Amino acid sequence: MEALRVSPVHSLGIPAKLYKTQFRKLISFNSSPNFTSPLKSDERNVSKLKLLTAVSSSVSTELENPIEPELETQIPDEKFDWYAQWYPVMPVCDLDKRVPHAKKIMGIDVVLWWDRNESSWKVFDDTCPHRLAPLSEGRIDQWGRLQCVYHGWCFNGSGDCKFIPQAPPNGPPVHTSKKACVGVYPSTVQNGMVWFWPNTDPKYKDILREKKPPYIPEIDDPSFTKTMGNRDITYGYEVLIENLMDPAHVPYAHYGIMRTPVPKNKADREGGVPLDLNIQKFAANGFTGKREPGININRFFAPCVFYSSFSIGTQKESSAQKRVVLVFICIPVSPGNSRLIWTFPRNFGVWIDKVVPRWMFHVGQNLILDSDLYLLHVEERKIMDIGNTQWQKACYVPTKSDALVVGFRRWLNKFAGGQVDWRGKFSGALPPTPPREQLMDRYWTHVVNCSSCRPTHKGLKVLEVVLQVISVSIIGIVAATKQSLTSMVARSSILMAILCYAASKWLAHFVQKVFHYHDYNHALQ
Repeated sequence: MEALRVSPVHSLGIPAKLYKTQFRKLISFNSSPNFTSPLKSDERNVSKLKLLTAVSSSVSTELENPIEPELETQIPDEKFDWYAQWYPVMPVCDLDKRVPHAKKIMGIDVVLWWDRNESSWKVFDDTCPHRLAPLSEGRIDQWGRLQCVYHGWCFNGSGDCKFIPQAPPNGPPVHTSKKACVGVYPSTVQNGMVWFWPNTDPKYKDILREKKPPYIPEIDDPSFTKTMGNRDITYGYEVLIENLMDPAHVPYAHYGIMRTPVPKNKADREGGVPLDLNIQKFAANGFTGKREPGININRFFAPCVFYSSFSIGTQKESSAQKRVVLVFICIPVSPGNSRLIWTFPRNFGVWIDKVVPRWMFHVGQNLILDSDLYLLHVEERKIMDIGNTQWQKACYVPTKSDALVVGFRRWLNKFAGGQVDWRGKFSGALPPTPPREQLMDRYWTHVVNCSSCRPTHKGLKVLEVVLQVISVSIIGIVAATKQSLTSMVARSSILMAILCYAASKWLAHFVQKVFHYHDYNHALQ
């Protein structure tokens, strides 16, 4: 039952209201978890540094440089190339093999589809070479080819055009022209996710042999849970990832939703406490952060993966320790938009994920994302006004609790050009702010992309209609039979009709709040 007392900390979980049910203790916040770091990845460029503190012990010193410059060691002129990395597209569990899927990553429009002839997922440029129609609006034909439904052109898993209906059968084989081919991105499936390399140049066809995506062994370990979630976020990659690196905001931005440790002497209602964070390693491919006391480790594997692992209890045998791993994967989509994939593997209480439907976990996780979504959306616009490279001058970050956030901003400015390299695809301006209901909409940002929430939403909507039909039918039958309202049968029937109608209205409200829009007013919490 220990699984019911631990939590994926600091940004996603189950809402406090669900604690009153059998899931009351499913999510909690561990004040001083012992982090370990078994993540395997290509770390050839990571500098081996001494332990470096983020700031001096004085909280009055601005945390402008969490790493002492004289202690940094790195390859001269080492820079981070945004287009020489693997990017996750979607969790496989949320993909339908029957249809092509449109996604945008790094400003690139791609189509993800299942090639049954090669039994693998393919990532293509989402553009038909004929008249530039989106292939994601097409279909997979009876021969397992991707068909553009604008004019019927068909492509195999290598991007070669195999059929042009408009070309005469006895004419020149125009479909064999290189101009008829679709751009194909290198892709692979790892840790239950489809990853792609954002370059269609044939020289990168076998890039997987030279460089692999960051590997997280716990996700593939059958002794760990592996429930995943995904959501499109209406603020950018930079703000998303630094927010997930910031544990200090949890008791405030998610007050009443996430359980946090209560200190003996609370300074305020929420019970925020000082956090001793610092940076250990810092290089172009990411950094490692540590939380004192103990061996609490956070690792950022540029550009997408933020990983933490902590142990439960005091057992010294690592093989017998109960562990929870937090994995946040932050994907740049376009200016002002990003995508989050998350999973919290643990090696105990595995039965919980087998019993509790996945969509129920997503209810609480979406509520937590929504509780600070609007303020982060506005914050991003303020950062854009001052400029990304001026972040450290404009933001006053005097305490060690901001060390990881400052470390990320320093990495971004030092190695990655200060922002995502969109290669001129965008003007640099953020999209206009939509109405709050649209900004925080869950249906189009999560439900339609989730293989668990989508059918649940559809089933509940059908049940809502069925209840209304039953209510109206009962009233109609009573009226048709002309039964006296004083009769027991008539009164029972009318009561049943009222209950069905009330249930349908309650269900409609539940569906709206869980699958569409649920506002969070901090002032009234």
